[in-house]
Amino acid sequence: MVRRKSYTLPHDGPPEDFDPENPYKDPVAALEMREYLVREKWIGIEKAKILRERVKMCYRIEGVNHLQKCRHLVQRYLDATRGVGWGKDTRPPALHGPKVEETAG
Repeated sequence: MVRRKSYTLPHDGPPEDFDPENPYKDPVAALEMREYLVREKWIGIEKAKILRERVKMCYRIEGVNHLQKCRHLVQRYLDATRGVGWGKDTRPPALHGPKVEETAG
């Protein structure tokens, strides 16, 4: 079953009446926003799991050539896992991104 582009689910985005300046003004909107954030986090986690399984299968199929043949999948998996998971919202963004090496110059 394919979802049509024009059709949107009722929970496809953050609530319109949520005010980030005063988040507890409307408790229903605050609850809907929290549910939206949790849902998006779970979607990111599940996408990363699917990509991890694809990387595993690619490694098994390609054997010794996995470094060249599976590079695109590994890059997609690493991009999908940056900043995904529980408890990473309070960590500095520098810890989520790619490793930056300083050059002596």
